[in-house]
Amino acid sequence: MIIYIISNINKAIAFEWIAKEFNQDIYFIILNPFKDSDLEIYFRENNIKYSFLRLTSKKDYPLLFMKIMQLFLKFKPKVVHTHLRDANFLGLTTSWLLRIKKRIYTRHSSTFNKELYPQSVKYDKLCNYLATDVVAISQNVRDVLLEEGCSKEKIHLIHHGFDLDAFTKVNEKDVTLLKKKYDIPHDSIIIGVIARYINWKGHNYIIEAFKRIRKENPKCLLILANALGPDKERIQNLLKNKLIENSYVEIPFENNLFALYKCFDYYIHTPINKEIEAFGQTYVEALAARIPSVFTLSGVAPEFIKDKQNALVVPFCDSNAIYNAMKLYLSNGELQKTIIRNGKIDVQNYFTLNLFFTKLKSLYQ
Repeated sequence: MIIYIISNINKAIAFEWIAKEFNQDIYFIILNPFKDSDLEIYFRENNIKYSFLRLTSKKDYPLLFMKIMQLFLKFKPKVVHTHLRDANFLGLTTSWLLRIKKRIYTRHSSTFNKELYPQSVKYDKLCNYLATDVVAISQNVRDVLLEEGCSKEKIHLIHHGFDLDAFTKVNEKDVTLLKKKYDIPHDSIIIGVIARYINWKGHNYIIEAFKRIRKENPKCLLILANALGPDKERIQNLLKNKLIENSYVEIPFENNLFALYKCFDYYIHTPINKEIEAFGQTYVEALAARIPSVFTLSGVAPEFIKDKQNALVVPFCDSNAIYNAMKLYLSNGELQKTIIRNGKIDVQNYFTLNLFFTKLKSLYQ
């Protein structure tokens, strides 16, 4: 039996894929402040075994610790695999005390704590100690783990896997409905961004570049999805001050990710340094959806993104470079075709679900 513990998640399609693959051999413990998340609903509809435990603050830790221990004693798992901070701390501590053979956590952050919350680095190091194995989702994360003193024998580089076909086999009716839902003109040239409103995602450089693009191409429309986060007020003020009202659309959350990508003609993702992004699933998703993209090289990107081969690469914190890259796309259809073709091949080589599951199963042995 494999037990997954995850915390503070409403919807994550990756766990749906994992549940489908491991089916009767897996049990999920969901730690959330609210019941009936989208993930729970999916589990119920597909007969996936799970427990919901309410987590609203660290005050809940003692009771959760006891409940998780009871579940471990009941199911006697050979593998415990945890995801995200609260799940890592509670799941690894409990499984360490019970001396469960395989205590695994996936590291979903890189230098985030080091740069923004240095007092939290000690929790990262504790998790490294408690775990028998640590999944690094990119070479960048592996380097950070080694810098923290994590034993290299514990670290396993396993990239996220994706249902790549789902990004191209999208019902056109879903795309049409999505454009209608968000009042997107059908003759727009749509430049997409899917990134939480947080300063290190580089929204301000994208907005500055788009201001110039829009001036030269009035049909261009900027769509900002996942438009929630700690920097929401600052970024919204920037949008109001820099752009005219009908030149952009904000989407706080869209459940149909595959149709959303298909709304875009171009895509931009420009984190502000190499280390801050742990992985950056959107690098893979945009290429899988066959969208000509502009990227900075953060997270997993340095491992497979090549300038003018599968994307256009720009320096960090450079709105002028983003503007020039978009101008190049808009004027060069052959370059777009080359990048789309190569991007499709590259994500198939590195990020299939089959490769992901093969590596996970090997780790669980």
